[in-house]
Amino acid sequence: MQRETLASSSTSSSSYNNPPPQDAWVDTYLRLLPHWQSLTPSNQPIIPISISRVNQVDAHRLDIEMSAMLKEQLVNVFSLMKPGFLFQYEPELDAFLEFLIWRFSIWVDKPTPGNALMNLRYRDERAIGLGGKVRTGLEGPGLTVGQKLWYCVATVGGQYIWARLQSFSAFRRWGDSEQRSVARRAWTLIQRIEGIYKAASFGNLLIFLYTGRYRNLIERALKARLVYGSPHMNRSVSFEYMNRQLVWNEFSEMLLLLLPLLNSSSVKNFLRPFSKDKSSSSGGDETQCPVCLVTPTVPFLALPCQHSYCYYCLRTRCSAAQSFRCTRCNEPVIAMQRHGASINNSTQKQ
Repeated sequence: MQRETLASSSTSSSSYNNPPPQDAWVDTYLRLLPHWQSLTPSNQPIIPISISRVNQVDAHRLDIEMSAMLKEQLVNVFSLMKPGFLFQYEPELDAFLEFLIWRFSIWVDKPTPGNALMNLRYRDERAIGLGGKVRTGLEGPGLTVGQKLWYCVATVGGQYIWARLQSFSAFRRWGDSEQRSVARRAWTLIQRIEGIYKAASFGNLLIFLYTGRYRNLIERALKARLVYGSPHMNRSVSFEYMNRQLVWNEFSEMLLLLLPLLNSSSVKNFLRPFSKDKSSSSGGDETQCPVCLVTPTVPFLALPCQHSYCYYCLRTRCSAAQSFRCTRCNEPVIAMQRHGASINNSTQKQ
């Protein structure tokens, strides 16, 4: 029995010390490859992600503002030319600026200025789930060449053709033509197409607000979804200037609402007793009107203090405020009298 145990131990030790065959790792790889492929991320469910709808809408608005700024600068270049020169070429100018933005952003796999500020980029949604490591759910290839070209055709070319068609039909007065003419039918077709597009855009807006995907019909048709460019970077827009602007707008609107309701004379008379310099109001040339600081042609006296005023200045002040006080002595004015007339000819304050 002891001999058999020694023999088995010597056999196992010898087999342990012998190296494996050279093709053993190949056999092991072929045996484990199906199991490895079943665990690849391509067969795993896609990680659901939520992109802020506010960021996407703000990015679109920033792109519009950027295009407007570029257009304003370009128009200023031709400011010395004949007025209205660029008006007839406005669709071409807008298309040229949109093409420049597309050429140096989307065509070279870079975000538009608004998307860059909002930390967004375009992703080809059709290629999601075909392979690759998925860690944050933001991975995915950019737009293909075909998607980029169709995006340019739809945004730049489509908007230009539609703007030109509308201006041409309005100039030719297709809508005022006869009921059975070809122009009238074309005008009706244009209106129907515009109505269908607006209805589809409204439906897409409702779906976008619910799901957070595809801001417009072009993005939905091309399956070009906006995702975060970096999962750990916030949008680089400072709202400090916007907050200051909002506060100033609200303050100015409040002043515009309250100032017409205030009487300047009443405010001055109310603050006059609190003034430190009371001698300046009583001093000066007594022959000048204390309101307009001009020597009155036909002076009138304020009673009972008998300080000289212009008739218009004194009359308007007394009509505006029933408790008008003299601006020189702060005494209540009860009547006005022409200079040199008798006391019986004085005019009572209305």
